[in-house]
Amino acid sequence: MPVPRLALAAVLSFALLGAGGALAAPTPSGDLEPYAGSFAQVDRTTAWELARRTPIDFETYHPQGFALVGERIFMSSVEITEAPVKYPEPVDGYDRTTGQGVGHVFVMTREGKLIKDIEVGEGAMYHPGGIDFDGESLWVPVAEYRPDSQGIVYRLDPDTLEVREAFRHDDHIGGTVADPDTGLVHGVTWGSRTLLTWNRKGDLLSQRENPDHMLDYQDCAYAGDGSQLCSGITGLPTATAGSYELGGLALTGLRDGAVRHEVPFPRFSSAGHVVTRNPVALELDGGTLRMFAAPDDSDEVAGTELLVYESQPTG
Repeated sequence: MPVPRLALAAVLSFALLGAGGALAAPTPSGDLEPYAGSFAQVDRTTAWELARRTPIDFETYHPQGFALVGERIFMSSVEITEAPVKYPEPVDGYDRTTGQGVGHVFVMTREGKLIKDIEVGEGAMYHPGGIDFDGESLWVPVAEYRPDSQGIVYRLDPDTLEVREAFRHDDHIGGTVADPDTGLVHGVTWGSRTLLTWNRKGDLLSQRENPDHMLDYQDCAYAGDGSQLCSGITGLPTATAGSYELGGLALTGLRDGAVRHEVPFPRFSSAGHVVTRNPVALELDGGTLRMFAAPDDSDEVAGTELLVYESQPTG
């Protein structure tokens, strides 16, 4: 039986069984609403407590997107075997080579244990992006690892783990969100600079410039009330050498892309990355807004860790 949409958005709960203990399996906690309204109460003064730091015990490569389905976490990731190389000048409209790699969707427990490694992609299209679950399917985009290229959007059945192609698009697709209310699929291009809307057959219905210039969205998910919650990052130069990673969360309208609410998230990983650098997923459990993140790659200082933050928004 498919997992209901509500199970993703708002009704998953778990208990921490002491320091270093295992996470209990999440169970429904009542008829709760999706988290858009709760997130709208978050501001720069909201206290986020690090409730859990769990090492993920398998090679994750470069994680991209999260989706919560019952007691499982689905995580998209790219394994790069040959990095793209920039051309001195554009060649056939491209600014770099395709490189080579393998796209993955890892199915794991909330304790970071691997259940299944599902390979996705085709040829030069090996880079998965941000993913979303609509109550029936996970929507997984896989694109070439370069702008102005091409991509495939897949549907992944969370029960059978069967993957089937939904449609293709002639541009890099960096993330997808499926709206269960309208049946439409929304996506972003390279750097999330263009917002796209398709029907479920892949007919492009609209595209518009992203009005949010604060963040490049890395992972988005349906948040209720015709909105999506996107996590992201922007690299900013410092007064001295180097750069600073600005991370944040943005609640935007799916119809028009307008920013409804946006806050920075000044928390950092073991490798020094902002927490919203890569996969992020939120859920609401009673009055607790919970955020899952995996900002670091498997070859960094502590490997990939699953970070769980909790807050108590009021309003």
